[in-house]
Amino acid sequence: MFSKILVANRGEIAVRIIRACKEMGIATVAVYSEADRNALHVALADESYCIGAPEAAESYLNEKQIISAAMMAGAQAIHPGYGFLSENAHFARLCRKNGIVFIGPDPDSMERLSDKAILKELISQTGLSVIPGTKAVSSVEDAKRLAEELGFPVMLKACAGGGGRGIRLIRSADDLDEAYYSAVSEAAAAFSDGSVYLEKYVFPARHVELQIMADEAGNAVCLGERDCSLQRRNQKLIEETPSPAVSREQRDKIIALAVDAVKKIGYTGVGTMEFLLDADGNFWFMEMNVRLQVEHPVTEMLTGIDLVKWQIRIAAGVKINFEQKDIRMRGSAIECRINAQSCGELDMLHVPGGPFVRFDTYLIKGTKVTPYYDSLVGKVIVHAATREEALRKMRAALCELVIEGIPTNIEEQLRFVEDERFISGNYDLTFMGNR
Repeated sequence: MFSKILVANRGEIAVRIIRACKEMGIATVAVYSEADRNALHVALADESYCIGAPEAAESYLNEKQIISAAMMAGAQAIHPGYGFLSENAHFARLCRKNGIVFIGPDPDSMERLSDKAILKELISQTGLSVIPGTKAVSSVEDAKRLAEELGFPVMLKACAGGGGRGIRLIRSADDLDEAYYSAVSEAAAAFSDGSVYLEKYVFPARHVELQIMADEAGNAVCLGERDCSLQRRNQKLIEETPSPAVSREQRDKIIALAVDAVKKIGYTGVGTMEFLLDADGNFWFMEMNVRLQVEHPVTEMLTGIDLVKWQIRIAAGVKINFEQKDIRMRGSAIECRINAQSCGELDMLHVPGGPFVRFDTYLIKGTKVTPYYDSLVGKVIVHAATREEALRKMRAALCELVIEGIPTNIEEQLRFVEDERFISGNYDLTFMGNR
């Protein structure tokens, strides 16, 4: 096991990783930008290093500075969290070159699986149904020709990255020119890769993802599904597990197929397989996230399995010590993402409490939300014996949560969980008027 880990991230996920390391008896190293000098993750870590200016490109995406900090601190491994360098094969290779373990899949696997067009071709050979689509398109003319073959409407998507960036719905050939160039530009800016591909538009549908873990010995398990259908502009707002749209029989079948697929493609680490669930109950594979997800806490609450600790153990060569039949998914868990709506300085924070209520955040009095990073400031997660009880618990938690000095979406989240469409469980990707 590692004795010291550098956390190459910021915000709530950096805090989450540091806490897991402390519980495992592992020393931690924080890196921070000039804007995050007084951040909570810096205070919690055993040691810390400033790695650059506030802009992410000068700090949290500065591979050489992060590697230098790890070597100065004597860290044996680097945990990238999510976002930033978490799916960057070049950075993973740089870690390996310098004798540092990258906590995630190996670089070759990451490169192969992070290209969504290539991944779908691999997955189609495993028995899972894949949304019909193309490889990377070379030009807008190529995109038009292939879109005609697929049949409109189609989705135009970035081959690299995630987070809803580089995605456009194309209803006709007339929409393609502007959408193509804007998607390519957005993808290039976000992921340093402007390649895009097309896939058939599945509608109506729900966004359902499966949490998987696999070790170097070839063992793999799936920790159930999460429903992430409540989104705005492809950005998730609320996640829950289990999905109210998935029956026990459907769950057992898709879990078995997913575990088999993970073994066949040789994946190692914690990851997520994402699907569209259509109105007929069919699962269509979309993509795979080769990292920890923002919404991982709902799975932890449902199963009692700490995903961050297992990420670290798997990277250290530890075998998964339980089988699929040992996993117990009890009750219902829901997560609401709390986002800042503008910059500001925290004047007051009151965190909701009670059994099975969790608030993952980096906020402390005086924290400044700056324009340099993602707007996520925290996540409210609840768990209860039934979905009905979990909804009541979430409403109570949102009512109790107080954040002053920073405008947030707390009231909006409260309206969502009080909406009859969400309460009934009969919602899909059109909930927010998407598509």
